[in-house]
This record gives sequence, C-alpha cells and structure tokens, in this order.
Amino acid sequence: MTYSLDMRQKILKIRLEEGLSMAKVAERFGVGVASVMRWSNNIECIKKRNRSTKVDMEELKRDVEQYPDAYQYERANRLGVGEHCVWYALKLLNVTYKKNFAASLCNPRKTLCFLRRDTKA
Repeated sequence: MTYSLDMRQKILKIRLEEGLSMAKVAERFGVGVASVMRWSNNIECIKKRNRSTKVDMEELKRDVEQYPDAYQYERANRLGVGEHCVWYALKLLNVTYKKNFAASLCNPRKTLCFLRRDTKA
C-alpha cells in the first residue's frame, strides 16, 4: 500500500523530534520498519512501472495478422506495453496459440489458432 507523502513526512518528523528508533516509530504508526527506512533515504514515491497498460486492439489485430508466429514479448516490444497486457488482450480477442504435431516437426515455433465462439447454443 502506498502511503501519502504527507503521512510519510509526519512519521519522519515525529521520529526526529522524539528520537524514536525505526522499529518504535513503525510500531507506533502500524507501518513496516522497511518502509520507514526506505522513506528516510528517499521520501518520494518511486514508480517502477514505465510501460503503458492499455493496448490498442486494432493495432494488436494488425500485428497478429502481420506476424502470426510472434511471441508475446515481441508483440509487447512492438506495441510498447507489457507482456501480460498482450496476453490479456489476445485472450479478449479469442486468439490462442496451440502446437500441433505437424507444426512441431517442421517448425519449432508455435502456430496460430483462432478460437471462434459458436453463436448456436
């Protein structure tokens, strides 16, 4: 959980004013000792995620048609998103990768197989 900058500053200020140890201030405010230590080094939030989490579905469809044997990490690099984002978008498009025996013998890469939902129920 990310704590607000205001709360972090308050916790560190009280630690300095009262001369509390990291463990005591962490126990007092119900936060982790590692969090207090991290805040004392750098109080700002560190955003680790630098990739977009949304993929343009039309662009993904074109990519699937143009590169049917591409791996998900290759698609992710081309589209500028994460691999899990590509996986989820392919799932929404009902695109799956399946190996069949013939493809395994002649080509070690996976072959593309589209799943279609039957409208008859």
